This record gives sequence, structure tokens and C-alpha cells, in this order.
Amino acid sequence: MWGDIAIAFLLAFITAYVITPYTIRLAKKIGAVDVPKDKRKIHQNSIPRLGGLAVIAGFTVSIIYLLIVMSMEGTLVLTGPDNYYIKLIGFALGGLVLSIFCFIDDLKGIRPFVKLIGQIIAAIIVTYSGIRIDQIFIHSIEDIITSDVLSFVITVVWIIGITNAINLIDGLDGLSSGIGIISCVSLLIIFTLNGSPLISIILITALAGALVGFIPFNFNPAKTFIGDTGANFLGYSLSIISILGVAKTYTAIVLIAPLIIFAIPLLDTGFAIIRRIIKTRSFKGVFEADRGHLHHRILKHGYDQKQTVFMLYGISAAFGMFAIILLESGLYKALSFGLMVIAIGAIGFKDIIKLGKEEEKK
Repeated sequence: MWGDIAIAFLLAFITAYVITPYTIRLAKKIGAVDVPKDKRKIHQNSIPRLGGLAVIAGFTVSIIYLLIVMSMEGTLVLTGPDNYYIKLIGFALGGLVLSIFCFIDDLKGIRPFVKLIGQIIAAIIVTYSGIRIDQIFIHSIEDIITSDVLSFVITVVWIIGITNAINLIDGLDGLSSGIGIISCVSLLIIFTLNGSPLISIILITALAGALVGFIPFNFNPAKTFIGDTGANFLGYSLSIISILGVAKTYTAIVLIAPLIIFAIPLLDTGFAIIRRIIKTRSFKGVFEADRGHLHHRILKHGYDQKQTVFMLYGISAAFGMFAIILLESGLYKALSFGLMVIAIGAIGFKDIIKLGKEEEKK
């Protein structure tokens, strides 16, 4: 298994790293460039925004190779009661639909509502293929009529929610890709501890490898952005792989682990929805972008992009570690770890704020 994991990571890493410069040239050639036209934009120069294509390429090449080789070896069975081949086809088709919508958005721009339609279609395709959150339902005669419907709806909402959460947090150089890497590593450890299906371990490793290959071009100062295509694909993939990884467990701790790992983007998105509705007094306001995200608030204290990104990396890693400790050692050890992190953060909070203000004055 570990050899396959190494191959999944390295092949995705090499492919993404090699392909990224080509996506930069392509973006410049077809005009898929992010031009800072309003105050929401942090960057000052025009940046190509098709880097996500390299992440998709790295992930796809790695997975296709391993599916072929491992199937020939007999180490990975795609047929049988789990129907992984159908689920993977649904995953691919949904990703293709979503990528087409987002590519058009990166190229010409489309209304957020139209992009949401693409996300809904992609989520329905995946859910229809059999990838579902159904562990929370007790299948009995009394609830068999409603359980499948609820499972379908909750899965679609989960996929759309995580997809948008990762997309919305993509506001600074290297932020979404870095948090994506941290999320992948956290899920990989949890999948390994939990004895999750091999396919989920291979998928999450390949996604991590593709992001690691891309992030050198995306970290501040960025040479390219992951774009809506990449950010949406990242959130979409994480949401689906997290379902596959806990598909055969009924342990409550394992089921809530992905929620803890994705805490930063989920909380940021939740507050953004509430904030925009209150501000505009309309549900239409959800689609109106603003500068109220967590990274914007940290920047207002005088920190630069790198400092802000590293802070959010640290918080995201702490949540990931909390989920891992919760699964492996139980609630008390996880809570004690969380309290230690909060205490250490509180000790240095005033100095951190003071340093930020001093940097702002310079």
C-alpha cells in the first residue's frame, strides 16, 4: 500500500509541477488573467488564473495510472458490491461539468448563480452514482421511505457547501492550496488510522501531491492563481473523498472528523452568508462579494499576505490535529490539546497584534 501511496503522490506532484508553467502561458494567451479592478483584490499586478488546470492534470494522471496498474495487479478491486468504478465515473463526470462552468468563469466571468447551477449538477451526478452520506440513517421499515431522500439531499448539500467554502477562502496567494494540502494530510492520517478503503487513500494522496506540485507557483508572490476552476475542483474533490473515506464506518467521531478539518473554510463561509444577508437584507446578497472574510480581517491588523497565510495555515493544522487526536486518543486528550493551543495563542495575542500594528506604521 505504501508504495502505491508514494507513486500517487510523486506522479501527481511531478505532473502538476511540470504542467503549471504551460497553464501560465495558456492563461496569458487566451486572456484568463485576474486584473485588480476593485478594492477586494489584494494583488497589484495582473496574474494568470488557470493554475487549477495543472492540479487537475496532476490528480488525473496519477489516478488513471494507478487505477490501471493496481487493477491489473489485483490490489484494487473496482467491481463488486461497492461499485467503485461507477462511483469514479460519477466523480469524473461531475468534475468535468463543474470544470467547464468554472473555466468559462475564469475566462470570461459568469454570474455566481450560474456557477451554482454547475455545482448543483455536478453534485447530483456524483450522488446519483452512489457516493452518499448515509451512515447517519438507521435503515428500518419505518424510515426506509425517507432515508434515501435525506441521504441524497444531505450529500448534495455537503458537496456544494465544501466546494463553495474552499472557493470563498481563495483570497490570498497560496491560501486555498495550502489549506487544501493540510486538509489532505489530515484526512490521509485519519483514513489510515480508520482502515478506510484503499481507493480513498490513493485519491487523497494524489490530490495532495498535485497541490504540492502547484503551490511553489502560487505562494506569495504568486506567478499564477489556482482560479475558480482549481478552487472549485479542490473543494469538490475534498468533499467527495471525505465521504469515500468514512463510507464503511458508523463511528460518530470519524463522521465529524471532516467537519473539524474543514472548520476554517466552513466557518468563514457560514459567517459570510450571515453577514451578507444582514447587510443587504436579502438572500440575493449571498452572491455579493465583500471584504469581510477572515483573511481580510487579519490583513486589517497590518499583517502582510505571507503572515496572514501562515496564521491561517497554523489554525487549519491545529483543527486537523485536533480531529486526528480525537479519533486516535479520545475526547479528553483532544480537548486538552485544544486548550493548550488556545492558551499559547492567548499568551502571545497582544504581542502579535502589537507587531502587526508596528508593521503597518512602517
